[in-house]
Amino acid sequence: MNPTTTSSEFGISHFWASGDTISHFVAILLLLMSIGSWFVLITKLIHLWKIKSLSKEVGGFWKQTSWQDGLNYFTKPDINPFQQLAITAYRITQEHRESTEALVTNKSLSKHLTAQDWLASAIKSELDAIIKSLQNGLAFLASTGATAPFIGLFGTVWGIYHALMVIGLTGSASLDQVAGPIGEALVMTALGLTVAIPAVLGYNALNKANRDLVNELKHFAEDLHTFMMTTSTDKRS
Repeated sequence: MNPTTTSSEFGISHFWASGDTISHFVAILLLLMSIGSWFVLITKLIHLWKIKSLSKEVGGFWKQTSWQDGLNYFTKPDINPFQQLAITAYRITQEHRESTEALVTNKSLSKHLTAQDWLASAIKSELDAIIKSLQNGLAFLASTGATAPFIGLFGTVWGIYHALMVIGLTGSASLDQVAGPIGEALVMTALGLTVAIPAVLGYNALNKANRDLVNELKHFAEDLHTFMMTTSTDKRS
């Protein structure tokens, strides 16, 4: 038997040619899920690496002599969550001070909120928005890791069904009769695992990196809250 002919008969191209619409759909779906998960994984890792490097600027921020110098010390303002928190804290503090001074005789709703409560609420809202942006794409990775093995299993069951149909129609269970459908079933199983394993590992890695970054952001937010409250108290006294 010619080895070249044998490899071509039982290669991926042969399985694709012998497959039907459903098996093709399963294979394409798994391929798209794999491309999507790798895209999310790579882009999120690059984004987290950039933000992680920005966390080193927090120490330099607190060493500046003025608030504006501290804000200017931060780099990459378009993706810097630490600068976003600092800007929000300063803006909310200024807005509350101005509204308090302008509405001394007005019983508006803002008068029922202390500066501490208002600032804490604003920082929490900004922090929640940052955390939500960090989690973008993780749901896709988790869904891919959870469903890809079952999609591959469906393709496996469909391939075995084809093998049984061949045996029923030909009355023969010889290797040349069932190798194609069985091979198709095994390929589907392998594809499902190939898609699921990187997605699960990537999800776990990104989730841990996000937790570490969120802890740093929470510590910075607490320091901002304490600093703003202390500064406001000093100015009133």
